[in-house]
Amino acid sequence: MNHDMQPQPTMLAPLSDADWASFGLEQMAYLRPVLVDGVQAVAIHSADGTPIGAAPSADLAKAAIIQNDMEPVSLH
Repeated sequence: MNHDMQPQPTMLAPLSDADWASFGLEQMAYLRPVLVDGVQAVAIHSADGTPIGAAPSADLAKAAIIQNDMEPVSLH
């Protein structure tokens, strides 16, 4: 093994608060169970927490997210 070829650590550029807030904004959306007029539903939020939709079930919410070229993630 050639020890002269050691991998060098890569420094990541620091991200501003605004950069972190927009991280994944257009790539993912998360699901959150909610009550709408007393009926159980699933809210869809962008990565920054902005509500962008709702659906009557998690399966329909995931389908809507995927249809809009985003990745669904669950909020635990």
